[in-house]
Order: sequence, then C-alpha cells, then structure tokens
Amino acid sequence: MLDPKLVRSNPEAVAEQLSKRGFKLDVSLLMELEEQRRSLQEKTQQLQAERNAYAKSMGKAIAAAKAAGEDIEPLKAKGEELKNAVHEAEKALEAVQNALESYLLEVPNIPDEQVPHGLSEDDNVEIRRWGEPRQFDFPVQDHVDLGSTDGGLDFEVATKIAGSRFAVLRGHLARLHRALIQFMLDTHTAEHGYQEVYVPFIVNRDALLGTGQLPKFEEDLFKLDDEREFYLIPTAEVPVTNLHREDIVADPLPVKYVSHTPCFRSEAGSYGKDTRGLIRQHQFEKVELVQFVRPDQSDAALEELTAHAEAILKKLALPFRTIILCGGDIGFSAARTYDIEVWVPSQNKYREISSCSNFRDFQARRLKARWRNPDTGKPELLHTLNGSGLAVGRTLLAIVENYQRADGSIVIPDALKPYMAGLETIPGP
Repeated sequence: MLDPKLVRSNPEAVAEQLSKRGFKLDVSLLMELEEQRRSLQEKTQQLQAERNAYAKSMGKAIAAAKAAGEDIEPLKAKGEELKNAVHEAEKALEAVQNALESYLLEVPNIPDEQVPHGLSEDDNVEIRRWGEPRQFDFPVQDHVDLGSTDGGLDFEVATKIAGSRFAVLRGHLARLHRALIQFMLDTHTAEHGYQEVYVPFIVNRDALLGTGQLPKFEEDLFKLDDEREFYLIPTAEVPVTNLHREDIVADPLPVKYVSHTPCFRSEAGSYGKDTRGLIRQHQFEKVELVQFVRPDQSDAALEELTAHAEAILKKLALPFRTIILCGGDIGFSAARTYDIEVWVPSQNKYREISSCSNFRDFQARRLKARWRNPDTGKPELLHTLNGSGLAVGRTLLAIVENYQRADGSIVIPDALKPYMAGLETIPGP
C-alpha cells in the first residue's frame, strides 16, 4: 500500500506517477475523504479535550452541588452527553479512515523512474540476452508431442481426474521434474545464500492482503468453501513474505529465503490463451526466491536476485533474454520488474519463465514488516523482493524442446545428470 501521508499531502503528484501504468487515481475522492478526515479529527480532538476538562472539574462541581442541596443529575447527564459525543465523533472518523484505507488497497504501487513508458507487453524493453537458440536440422516437435509418445506427459487422464489445464507426469519426465526442483533448491542454498523454508500451501485472507493479491485479484484465486476464508496459494511469495508480517526483523540484513511449493491459479481472463501444454496450468510448481532488505539495498538486491534466477538457465544451457516491464505491464504491487524469458523452439520465441520484482515498502506497509535502524534505534519499513528461480514446469518444457533429437529422444542437461541416477537420455518412442 502507498504511504497514506504521501497520497493525502500531494494526490496530484501521485496521480501523475500512477498514470505511467495506466491507472487513474481518483483525486477528487481522496481530497473529499481527506477534508472529512481533517474536519472529524479536529472535532474529535476538541470533544476529547472538553470531555477531559469536564471530567477533571466534575468531582468538585458535584461536591459543591451536594453541599448546596442541588440536583447533581444534570451534571452527570452533561458528562454522559460529552462521552457519547466523543464516541460518535470517533466512529465517524474511523469510518472515513477505513474508507480511505479501502480505496488505497485498490491503488497499485508507483513505478520506478527506470520503468519504461508503455501500455502492454509490446512496450517492454529487452536489456540483455544469453545463449544462441539451437538450429535444428529436423522438424521440431513441441513438448506435448515429445512427452506424450510414451505417456510421460498425459493431459487426457489429468482432464478426467480434475479438468482442463492440469497434467500428469510419469516415469522419466516425472523424475526430471523432481530433479529440477532439487537442482534449483541446491543451487540457491549452496551458491546464492538463501535459507530453504517449507511453508503452508493454504493461507488466510490477511496473508493475501499483505502481499497485494487481495482485494484486487480475488477472481484469480482458488478459495476454499470454508467460513474461515482460506485460499490455495497462487505462489510461494504469499506465505514466505508473510513470515515477517507484524515483525521487526533483526539486523544483519538482507534475509533471503527460497521455497518450493505448488501454485494454484484460476487463470481468470486467460480464456483461449496457451491452451496446449504446460505454459498455463491451474496447478504448477515453482521455486521462489524472497528477500527482505534495507531500503538502500533494494536496487542492488533486485539485480542480484535476477542474476540468481538467470544462473539456473545458464547452468542448464537454455537460451534466454531479460526484459524490463513497461508501466502498463508491471504487476500491481511491483515498483520495477524484470521478466526472464526462455527460448521455446516450437513457438520460435521467448516465453516468460521468471518474474523478478522490487516492491519497495509497498508490501511491508500492508504487512507491518519492519527492521530496526541501528543509526536511529527506530523501527522502519523493510523493502521486499521476490522472483521465480524458476517456474519448474516451464523449465521442464524448455529442456524437452531444446534438448530433443530427431528420433524423439531427449538429452539430459549436464547439470541435471547427478540427479537422474546416471540417466543421460530419455528414450524416444
């Protein structure tokens, strides 16, 4: 959430910054709510002062009235009247503050200055490439055809079990999927300094509010039919970032976590997109990287985290490119995002395999996630970052397609051979 003080003090400037991402801030509403808030706050403080002053003098007034034989009920009634007036003013002030907070929960983060102008993914800017796409001397097959020859990748039975946009993996492909997870976790813990964490796959509403999935994206989530408002996680970002909700994190920073989880997304609004294969599933696996850093570290941390995700693709020798998202394509909570896109031969283009974002203090303000500044001794908001390191299913399909042979067999990348019990090639049909 944006800093309410910033929005209240200069809504026009905030509106101008948010226009970069195509969001129209309701300045009139904010100014109206702010005027109401100020008026009610002044009224509440005035009434509180009157009540306190009257409470101090009331004892003497009642004693004097009793001594004079006068009725003390009017004195008590006035005290009760002031008490009720304060209560009503506080309720009105709270209602306006809640209305302001509810609106701000719908307002996205301010994009960094470095974020390019643009309205869609067509306006994203490539910043680097690594590796050269392989030139095949035979007709390229996609991962669906390659994986289905021996039943290793089965969408038909998954549809029977659960419905569309699910997959069943068997045999060598199931093992390759598991090997990728272990390889990613080992790399990030042993080489990149992340602590592995295992987290719940079901979270409550507060957890999703904290990271920005709610209230904006409720239709994209799978909600359990339970009065306690539980949801299946759309990404490990949610439970891992909530590890430090309402917490003051001890220095030294950064704190770096890696977690493997399944992810569940309804893919609302994606009707007709990527209906074939593993690109867009309701259930998929990811290895997620999350960092909590000091504000002055977050720019460098984003570059580091992105490099950690890229390192996985380099070890697997998969060609990729890294782009910076434009204002119209950046996520709701992010201030800056790099997407890493892997080369998919059957589509003859790069496809997203990781999204690495700096949220600055946007999530931390919702979560009340803080650190104690040793220079001041006071708690301050952290900066949070995360990125996929990597999406496992998309990495699997990239390997299957980039390492295919003319006979339909698939070569195991060198980095994964220690995890495949000596298997060097997945046989063809």
